[in-house]
Amino acid sequence: MRLFVCLLAVAMLIPAAVAAANPPADLESRRKALTDLLHEQWEYTMRTSPLYASILGDKRYNDKVDDFSQKAIDDDLEQTRLFLDRFKAIDAAGFPEQEALNQQIMVRDLQMNLEGARFKPWEMPVNQFNGIHIDAPQLVSVLSFENVKDYEDYITRLKLLPRLFDQTIEQMRKGMAAGRMPPKILLEKVVTQADGIATTAPEQSPFIHPFDKFPDAISEADRKRLRAAGLAAVRDSVTPAYVKFTAFVKDDYAPHGRTEPGAWALPDGAAWYAFRVKESTTTNLSPEEIHQLGLDQVKEVESKMLAVVNQLGFKDMKSFKAAVDADPKLHAHSREEILDLYRKYEDQMYARLPQLFGRLPKAKLEVMQVEEFREKEASDAAYVDGTPDGSRPGHIMVNTGDFAKRTVLDIETTAYHEGVPGHHMQISIAQELPNLPLFRQHESYTAYIEGWALYAERLGKEVGFYQDPYSYYGHLQDDMLRAIRLVVDTGFHYKHWTRQQVVDYFHEHSAIDEVTVQSETDRYSAWPAQALGYKIGQLEILRLRQYAKDQLGDKFDIRGFHDEVLSGGALPMDVLSTRIHEWVGQQKMRAAVSPSSAPSNQESSR
Repeated sequence: MRLFVCLLAVAMLIPAAVAAANPPADLESRRKALTDLLHEQWEYTMRTSPLYASILGDKRYNDKVDDFSQKAIDDDLEQTRLFLDRFKAIDAAGFPEQEALNQQIMVRDLQMNLEGARFKPWEMPVNQFNGIHIDAPQLVSVLSFENVKDYEDYITRLKLLPRLFDQTIEQMRKGMAAGRMPPKILLEKVVTQADGIATTAPEQSPFIHPFDKFPDAISEADRKRLRAAGLAAVRDSVTPAYVKFTAFVKDDYAPHGRTEPGAWALPDGAAWYAFRVKESTTTNLSPEEIHQLGLDQVKEVESKMLAVVNQLGFKDMKSFKAAVDADPKLHAHSREEILDLYRKYEDQMYARLPQLFGRLPKAKLEVMQVEEFREKEASDAAYVDGTPDGSRPGHIMVNTGDFAKRTVLDIETTAYHEGVPGHHMQISIAQELPNLPLFRQHESYTAYIEGWALYAERLGKEVGFYQDPYSYYGHLQDDMLRAIRLVVDTGFHYKHWTRQQVVDYFHEHSAIDEVTVQSETDRYSAWPAQALGYKIGQLEILRLRQYAKDQLGDKFDIRGFHDEVLSGGALPMDVLSTRIHEWVGQQKMRAAVSPSSAPSNQESSR
């Protein structure tokens, strides 16, 4: 799972404030008009989404926070309409493939933003996974502090946080009045999260960590001054903002949280869920079709799991789960043991990447521990992008909380999902593609990004890993988790399932530990349709791979296929399908011209 999706989604709502204009007629002028417009849009996005800019390593707006006022939101939507008109007015006839795709994808993104705006997502901006209360402290782990200005900008930003909290509360009040409320059970978790920071002494606050250690180049006098200013900002601005926010959620907001977990209980909830399904999967599959696909996938993966269980000497899943729960060797013994296992699996996979890819990522990868203030609600692991300039490596944030209750069965497969050849591989390569504009280097389509990462887990088996049958079972269990998601997400939001029905379905079809079952169930309730993208994307990539193998026969090259999948950054599934079909056609033409030549491992020029 990739972090900061919420901030990215907000950023993509904000286009450039530009006037409509007719594009020049000649090809080069039209191409330049598109390039200039893309640049203008990106600059505007950075300027009006300073938190997102900081995440990407753009420090120009590090002393600012986002404007979440209603006026800013309304202005952005109006600019989106103007911006969409201007992009659509550019005639892309004769453009090189990637440039034509730049226009196509941008128009698609803007249209989706406008379509989703009717549901006013900004009026329901907080849950246990997303929201300013949890996004703000997570920034600490992604910001770089290299000089005095970095610290001074950070202090200025801390002083501005109360305004952003107040704007968030105002939007929450509007949502409450309109009936746009998260489930009450989730808001109680928000209270716990926010109160944990509100009641922490400034000296121990997660916001003060940058002042614990300074770069050598900063003088002792500046260190003393900056730390004092940082403590004052936390004490006088940040902590009071959290105290106010906590009281609001606890006393005014959470008591009005909805009692039903499904999105159907919201105003226009059925239509909103249908939109979210389309947005997450980038397909036209209906909730009913996805639910049935999930049932079929659960049955298929279940048979594979049972075969491993039988191999290990157990007659059924129930007896196997009981044995796993009782076996201390299959549980973590410390936080550090979990982190070390992730590092071990990443290291061994790095050595095998040349068997699977022609293009390899240049960016480094680190493994870090999830901050303790949010580990109760955090997923088992999540990937955080590195910066394009390499100043901050990509890193896997690993949840080590309640380590004794966590099995180690799925650590190997999760390492491949979050690191290489999963998220780190795909996202780093996208950032390193010089022919893509910035918005595509950082594009985020759930079905592609999470579908690739889930597909990447299978590659471990193809290069000889999952030697331990318990670890292979963990891999199948994680595949089962994604299959179950198709059933229970649509169950929650389309078929009106209760929370207990979801929990029971988990227990009937998996040996997933209770900690994960509960957090996953809460996740689907908080984030409708997001979880659908994993399995839908994986199945589409597998389908395209099989198509390429069937068409190319002995000319099929797995490295060429993977390079082509990754060569355009994140894409909607239909666009990826078109690209792979075109790539297969090109490979067949080359084989016809030179039938005796070996499959090409060259990086795609597309």
